[in-house]
Amino acid sequence: MPLHPEAEAVIKATDAAGGLIPLDEGLTPAGIRARFAASWRPSPDARALASVVDRTIPGPAGALPVRVYTPAGDGPFPVVVWYHGGGWVLGSLDENDSTCRVLADEVGAVVVSVDYRLAPEHRFPAAADDAYAALEWVAAHGGELGVDGRIAVAGESAGANLAAVVALKSRDLGGPAIRHQLLASPVLAPPGDRPSYVDFATGHFLTRESMEWFFEQYPRSARDLADPYLSPIAADDLSGVAPASVMTAEFDPLRDEGEDYAHRLLDAGVPVRLIRYEGQIHGFFALLADRLSVSAEAHATAASALRAAFKEA
Repeated sequence: MPLHPEAEAVIKATDAAGGLIPLDEGLTPAGIRARFAASWRPSPDARALASVVDRTIPGPAGALPVRVYTPAGDGPFPVVVWYHGGGWVLGSLDENDSTCRVLADEVGAVVVSVDYRLAPEHRFPAAADDAYAALEWVAAHGGELGVDGRIAVAGESAGANLAAVVALKSRDLGGPAIRHQLLASPVLAPPGDRPSYVDFATGHFLTRESMEWFFEQYPRSARDLADPYLSPIAADDLSGVAPASVMTAEFDPLRDEGEDYAHRLLDAGVPVRLIRYEGQIHGFFALLADRLSVSAEAHATAASALRAAFKEA
């Protein structure tokens, strides 16, 4: 189907502002990060949560900032560990704030949003190590958080990459049990020749050039690209990882790798629900939640999947 009018409006506005990632302006990664932070500030969702608290937890390289969203009601609650997007280079706790509030409220779960270290100052595996450390800390501090041991991981774009990586790593290391992994527009492989990368390389919000730039900032070398903890689709065996919801957008360069990964999970015997949002673009789940009305539909679907996962024995 054609681009949704709201998505088309986002593309036009972003192109008029110089693109999602202004690579032609000679900015450093830190400068691009600052430009991004100033440009993308969704309005907070006015949910009646019990609390929203910024704090730090121990991380592999020192204090790791997190934001803890606690729903109204009587706990203990399940918990969703959320990882923001931004190509491992951009983003913070703020851009996904409204989505985390929605998930906490609609799922009835504590949401712990993780502000992992960013590249190129901190290259692979820094973000992946922080993401897994946050999972381990959440699992070990349920009483402190008011949670009961039921855990899901979730994220969008590079954050979905980290959620998928954490699910793999927890399986490999015998780590905390994960009930569900929610992957929205996930990054699962380097830029390649899948049809969506070819068809939507330009003119559809996220560009191939931007993804190539991200993959120059995060890996230490080309060898890292074959590491499943950077490129989960490179894993030889996906059996035994947490059940998944994979959400893709029709006009996203990352669409095909997300759908390929979902089918690989299914082939490995992992329960998966794959949903493609027709007419939509990258960032539809969290980054553009206040610009695309489809976000509310995607949030409701995600919340339903998470509630179901938390109810299972």
